[in-house]
Amino acid sequence: MDSHSDIQIGVRDILAWYDRNRRAMPWRALPGETADPYHVWLSEIMLQQTTVATVGPYFQRFIERWPDVVALADAPLDDVLHAWQGLGYYARARNLHRCAGVVATDFGGRFPDSEAVLLELPGVGRYTAAAVAAIAFDRRATVVDGNVERVMARRFRVTESLPGCKPQLYMLADSLTPDTRPGDYAQAVMDLGATICTPRSPRCLLCPWSNCCAGRDIAAELPARAPKKARPLRRGVAFWLTRADGAVLLRRRQEKGLLGGMMETPSTDWREGPVVSQAQAEAEAPLPAHAWRMLPGMVEHGFTHFRLELQILAGQATGDPQPPARWCSIESLTDEALPTLMKKVVAHARSAT
Repeated sequence: MDSHSDIQIGVRDILAWYDRNRRAMPWRALPGETADPYHVWLSEIMLQQTTVATVGPYFQRFIERWPDVVALADAPLDDVLHAWQGLGYYARARNLHRCAGVVATDFGGRFPDSEAVLLELPGVGRYTAAAVAAIAFDRRATVVDGNVERVMARRFRVTESLPGCKPQLYMLADSLTPDTRPGDYAQAVMDLGATICTPRSPRCLLCPWSNCCAGRDIAAELPARAPKKARPLRRGVAFWLTRADGAVLLRRRQEKGLLGGMMETPSTDWREGPVVSQAQAEAEAPLPAHAWRMLPGMVEHGFTHFRLELQILAGQATGDPQPPARWCSIESLTDEALPTLMKKVVAHARSAT
């Protein structure tokens, strides 16, 4: 562990580096400006499991449409889910909307400046609470994302594997976090990990911490990671049910769980095992229908914990749905909150029918 004086020198060096090299981002306040808590919170939620390049346009569209947290809270959830399409992990969008409602109702539209209180908000975990507290309110908070973990593992030569060493990396990050300019410091370490201390081919000669990095000689090998488990394969059948005027049957998924609250073409359960037969699928159909036919090909999609293969069974419905299912015209499909998987199903079905 570094001495107190070494830590102060390290903080000084990385802040000087950040002042020269900080990345320009649409949600990041310019030097001398005060960060907007709404912008910080919104960007941090969007950036979970998503790249900066992907998030940029989404962030701009969100703040143009909902310029503050009260406007977002007043928006219909379906509008928020629709605007979120392509960012994935839709539970984040539902929690985003819930959190906006709590801030608007319980805090008068102003984000709390305490890390502990921020942690109580829907969808706000330890990382997000610390990031908002530090960046938006300049409170000392230990901000640790994947970039920071990598920097700490190399800086202190932590050779244990992730995810087991996460608590150690957090403690090390906390030991370096300063009382002054904690928001700039947090962003500096994240920028360092994103641009210099990269996963592959780290550019150690350009690093402001090069002289004090204990793991410099093995930097490319750190952090070590436990072997990933193979993702299982699940299979199912999606139903492309239409009525006489061409409208398609859609159904809203349950609020909790995978793709919660999103619209879908109904399907059988997604389960491991052999391909689902047409007879099995027809027995699970949400409506009686005739002229059933299994469309050629299949839709493939990857989730974090499993892979999915969906066949598509098309038919002409002979009944009417009960909520949460309803008919949707072909022309209106683009207005629905369809996740990427269901967009694939729609595209495949339309091209094959």
